[in-house]
Order: sequence, then structure tokens, then C-alpha cells
Amino acid sequence: MIGQNVTETVESLITAQAAELTPAERKLTAELMRDYPVSGLRSVTKLADDAGVSTPTVIRLARKLGFEGFPEMQAALRSEASGRLNSGAIDDSGWTVASRVSPTFEAFTSAIYRNLARTIERLDPATFAEIADVLADDANRIWLHGGRLTQAQAQYFATLLHIIRADVSLIPVAPTSWPPVIADMGRETVLVLFDIRRYDPALSRLAASAADQGARIFLFTDTWGSPIKSFAEKVVSVAIEAPSSWDSTLGLTLAIEALVAETQDRRKIASQDRIEALEELLRSGRI
Repeated sequence: MIGQNVTETVESLITAQAAELTPAERKLTAELMRDYPVSGLRSVTKLADDAGVSTPTVIRLARKLGFEGFPEMQAALRSEASGRLNSGAIDDSGWTVASRVSPTFEAFTSAIYRNLARTIERLDPATFAEIADVLADDANRIWLHGGRLTQAQAQYFATLLHIIRADVSLIPVAPTSWPPVIADMGRETVLVLFDIRRYDPALSRLAASAADQGARIFLFTDTWGSPIKSFAEKVVSVAIEAPSSWDSTLGLTLAIEALVAETQDRRKIASQDRIEALEELLRSGRI
């Protein structure tokens, strides 16, 4: 930061500059405070659109607060979000007490806080925005698949996406069923794969075959990185370590739900119409 105390929060800097803000900057800061500090982790374009201001307004505000630009301000916000997770500030009245139930539970919840903090630190807003753009585009057919421990995440993601858009499917579990699916893949196919240690060799073969067909591959993996990275156009890495015999998939769930929100935001009217149609089917008793 330029000429600012690095211990100050973005919120305190905004408060200190309140009297100097333009009407557009006040609209922007209101949007930032709506879900602070996570609200500032969107791309500069997305933040500006949501606040109803121009992209230059976002950049000017960052500089007015003492940052060199928006990336530096966003790094400060990401650090604040991470710090809140590490300190237990998300729910200090509940989790802190509950974690004393047993040493095992305390160790596990502490590890989960660290995982979520590290995941937020590693998430690239630009990558998130680009993935959401592709998932929101009806021209793309979406296929999803996971490994032994992550098929549940693939199914969860597919279920949520299918509520807000069409042409979303799970790859059949049995590899013998894959050839007909792969044969129909092309550049308008998006294959979303989940692969964390211990990595699934079958998933790597699926990725290689899909890539040969021209499919675009989006990979959700751990911080070490599945071998599928060599085929992937976009990679989302999350922290998974936990003090148990299994790794934690809560970081994956965080990424999934955030991406569904981003995707739905890009499809506001289309998604709402689809959701209402699905609700009507349920209400009518036809299903």
C-alpha cells in the first residue's frame, strides 16, 4: 500500500475516506460492505457491474484508499477473509464452544478453518469468472465426473447446475460406458472433473480421450494437483488436509456453491424462468 498502515482494514480505510467519496464510489462501497470482505473477491468487472458503476470507478476507489490498484486492494480483502477463518470469527459463539467437545473434534475443525482460509487465498477471481462465463453459456454441453471420494461433489455440482440450465449430465460411472459419450464430445463440450489424492488413473484416461476430441476440461483438485492438470484449460485448487483417514472435501463444496452463484448471476432471467417452471411441475403433482 502507498502511505497506509498495513494493519488497517479496507473497511476502516473506506470509513476514513467517507466524506471524500463521490456518489459512484459510495454505491461501490455499499456493494463492498454487503458481504464484506468476501464481496470484494469478485473480478473488477463483476464488482463494477454488480455495484452499477464503471470499472474505472473501482480502480479509482482502490487508489483513493491508498492501494496501487484493484489487485492490491483485493489481496488485502482476501487476507482479511483468510484471517477471519483462521481466527474463528465466522461463528465465534458457536464453533469455538463446540470445538471443545473432544480433542479430535477440535483438531478437525481447526484443520477445516485452515483449509477454507488457504482455499480462499488460492482462488483466482479471474479464473472463477471465466469458468462461470462458460458454464452460463447455453451453447456449451456440460459433463461432470469424479473419483472414488469426489463423485459426490460431481453429482452435487451437476444437480445444482441442472436446476439453472439445461444440458448438464454426469458421465456414467462404469468406464465401459464412456466411449459413446466421448465420441460425441467436441469444442462445445465442457468436461468438469474432480480428482484429489489418491488420483484416479481412469479419470486421467477420460481426460486424455476427451481432450483428443476437443473438449474443454475444467479440473477441481487439491493443492498438489492431479495429473489431469496437463489436459485442463482451467484449474481450481483447494486445500483438503484433515486429521483423519480421509481428506476433507469442504473446500470443493465452497468452490462449487460459489461457482453456482456466479453462474446463476449471469443467467438471471433464464435461470429464474427455469426454476419457476420446475417448481410448477412439482406443484402441479405431475411429478
